[in-house]
Amino acid sequence: MTLIRIVAIGCTVAVVGFGAAQAEDVQVAIDNFTFNPPQVQVKAGTKVTWTNRDDIPHTVTDLPAFKSKVLDSEQSFSFTFTTPGTYKYFCSLHPHMTGTIVVEASSAAQ
Repeated sequence: MTLIRIVAIGCTVAVVGFGAAQAEDVQVAIDNFTFNPPQVQVKAGTKVTWTNRDDIPHTVTDLPAFKSKVLDSEQSFSFTFTTPGTYKYFCSLHPHMTGTIVVEASSAAQ
């Protein structure tokens, strides 16, 4: 069961959901020619953001699911995973750099 809380602020009403159905954002650092953490397990609906902490460009690529532009230092790329499955990605500039996102069905979809 998902608990919904309604917060009224002036004339604006915001609806905020709580519970297992709410996905959180996940951060992956690109640092020293690695994705850190190299494997992430998330629920469907989660946004994953990769940020390049290296001083050289990198990409985040899993064709056909997603492909970032070339990310310079401190640039980020985000992708929201909506379909359960295993996504193995890599840097197209440095193919030895690999990572995995495992997406489980959200509890709302079960």
